[in-house]
Parts: sequence; C-alpha cells; structure tokens
Amino acid sequence: MPINYDELMQAKQTGIAASYGDRETMLYALGIGFMRDPMNKDELRFTYENDLKTVPTMATVIGWGKGSTLARSGINYMMVVHGEQRLAMHRPLPYAADVTFDERILGVYDKGKDKGAVILMERVISEAGGDKICTLVNTIFARGDGGFGGPKEGAPEPHPIPARAPDLVHECDTRPDQAFLYALSGDRNPLHRDPNFARMAGFPRPILHGLCTYGTACRAIVSTVCEYDATKITGFDVRFSAPVFPGETIVTEMWKDGNIVSFRCKLKERDAVVINNGKCTLA
Repeated sequence: MPINYDELMQAKQTGIAASYGDRETMLYALGIGFMRDPMNKDELRFTYENDLKTVPTMATVIGWGKGSTLARSGINYMMVVHGEQRLAMHRPLPYAADVTFDERILGVYDKGKDKGAVILMERVISEAGGDKICTLVNTIFARGDGGFGGPKEGAPEPHPIPARAPDLVHECDTRPDQAFLYALSGDRNPLHRDPNFARMAGFPRPILHGLCTYGTACRAIVSTVCEYDATKITGFDVRFSAPVFPGETIVTEMWKDGNIVSFRCKLKERDAVVINNGKCTLA
C-alpha cells in the first residue's frame, strides 16, 4: 500500500503516558558504556543512585514501544532505517519521572520510486502535569516507499563538519555483548541480537543499535568537552551513516566553535564513518 501523504501528515497522538526510575537511568548509562572502569568517580554519578545524574540522550528510550503514529502509514517496515536523530533539551532530564508525550509528523518527502521516502516525526516529552522536558525529531528513511507523489524538497540540511583537523579525539570501546545490555532499555529488535535474523537482513552478524552509537557519542562529549556535566548539553543532532558491530571502538572527532561542538564518529578497526554531521549545542 503506497504512502497516503495527506493522511500521514495529519497523523498524531497526544497525552501518551510513560514513567521511568533510577533503575532505568542507571541501566541506560551502562548500556552506552559508562563504568568500564569501576573506580571512575566521574562516571559513577550516572550509574549509582547516590546523587544520580542523567545522560540527555536517554530521552530517546523513554516510553519505548508506546505510541503508534506510523502504524497506518503504509510503509514497508522491513525496508526502514533510522536516518537522523535530533534532540533539544528544554531543561535537564530528571533521573526519575512520570511523563507524557505527544507525537506528530513534521514532513514526508518523496525521493523517487527507486530512492525511497523520508519521514520526519516529532515527539515532545513533558513531565506529567508539568513543563516540557525535551523535543525529539527522528528521520526515518523508508527505502521501499518512494514514488507516492509527495514533495521532493524541504527536508532539513545536515550540519556541516569543519574542514580543519579536529580539536579533540576520544575513543569509546563497545563490548561484544553491548547490544544485549542496551536492548534492556527498550529496543528489542532481533537484528541486534539474533545471528539468523541479522543474516536475513544482509549482515554477517548482529549490529549495534544506532541509538546506542548515538548515546556513545554523547558519552564521548560528556566526558571531554563537558567535563562530566551533562546538563551543559541542550541539543544533540546526528546523521547515521553506517552500522557498528558490537566490540568495535567508536572514535569521536570533535570541533568546538563557541557553544557548538561539531562531531563525527569513525571506527578504529575499519574504515567507516558511523555518525556524521553531528551537532552538539551547549548551554
């Protein structure tokens, strides 16, 4: 069934309830690689309930699996990949909260019959009965759903990476079992854990969640530019460009210009850029 542009542009949900506590906050931090060194006192603040702090990218897993704004979109989910992720923090993320969120479609762009479609979806998370916490925008690349007659132009332009050498470079390892740990934060797609499923999808073995790579990039910036003060981050935008296999080392290159940190992530073990056009906005 082809995408119905007018119907999809009106798709939305409001007042979806979710909650999380300190257990979920600590589990997320472990899932993106904090506490490799159990004596690291700076990372302990993200993984120990005594004066617990949050990583802003945890917003991407709050209420995972709730909401079905794309349920009647007509897209072929077997051909869908996560293209981009944007995050705007309106205030620091609490370590535990009852929340509600609203979802809506921001745009649907037709790249052509053989080139797919790009769908932008917004999720606004608020504390239950209170103020907004953050706004998430994810870009979905529906590879099998182009040619439906929608607009071709208007999707956001990627953030440019400076041409000069990076100001900072930081390595973050991933564990061979990283995807199993990260999956406990919500995304249980078998692509990331089941070897047979991964082979059917065209991969030699399971790949790491893109949002785990996203969180790992945030971990790199929190531990360097931010000196472990994650509340400095008010925006975190990326474009996903290649998968990571659990056990590989993610090398984050950073360029600091005022309150903007441009970044990209490469792999130490092979020639691949896995996150590109990264933009971290600091308070």
